[in-house]
Amino acid sequence: MVRRARRINRELAEVYPYAHPELDFRNPFELLVATVLSAQTTDLRVNQTTPALFAAYPTPEDMAAAVPEEMEEIIRPTGFFRAKTKSLLGLSAALRDEFGGEVPGRLEDLVKLPGVGRKTANVVLGNAFGVPGITVDTHFGRLVRRWKWTDEEDPVKVEAVVAGIFPKSEWTMLSHRVVFHGRRICHARKPACGACPIAPLCPSYGEGETDPEKARKLLKYEMGGYPGQRLSPPADYPGKPAPALGAGQP
Repeated sequence: MVRRARRINRELAEVYPYAHPELDFRNPFELLVATVLSAQTTDLRVNQTTPALFAAYPTPEDMAAAVPEEMEEIIRPTGFFRAKTKSLLGLSAALRDEFGGEVPGRLEDLVKLPGVGRKTANVVLGNAFGVPGITVDTHFGRLVRRWKWTDEEDPVKVEAVVAGIFPKSEWTMLSHRVVFHGRRICHARKPACGACPIAPLCPSYGEGETDPEKARKLLKYEMGGYPGQRLSPPADYPGKPAPALGAGQP
């Protein structure tokens, strides 16, 4: 299983050499806020919402002083906007009061912030600080169970199992590759098995559409010729930038 898992990672690295976090951010604070907002919504919707949010509140100090109702109105498109506003006000105040207005670079500090769990902390550590971390979101958990790396459902247990399979240096990029694959090909309800580049390695091949022509029609984002989720994607991203809020959906 370990050999197959590592080979899957190598194959995914060839398929998605441009894998990256799909949230737009320019600094650790923006990534932290965007990741909190990404709960129960798409990265696309977050990316369409954060330009106005960061224009209004560019620093933790600014955000901590926000009028809750005004912030709620800005982030309303991401859903659960009252709870998210409470988290953002709380974490911004904590950054201001306890960390000098800076996002801490340690897991134990990040998870103490309101609305920040291990998943969010690992996203921030891996992508803003270069500290290796495994991000277990719904896509990651679904795929590692399909690949029989683990049958655990609890994200913390999944993280521990996968961490034991791969060297620490691979953790952050492995997370991006697996999530990319889950969003583009290995979908929850109808995986595109017939268009999957790692089909020969997959113990769950056949759960989805195996006809190559039909499977190709299921591909999403750049794999299917559509825009990605980021309005400002990295330079090496082969797909099209996502549209701004109100500019139409892909």
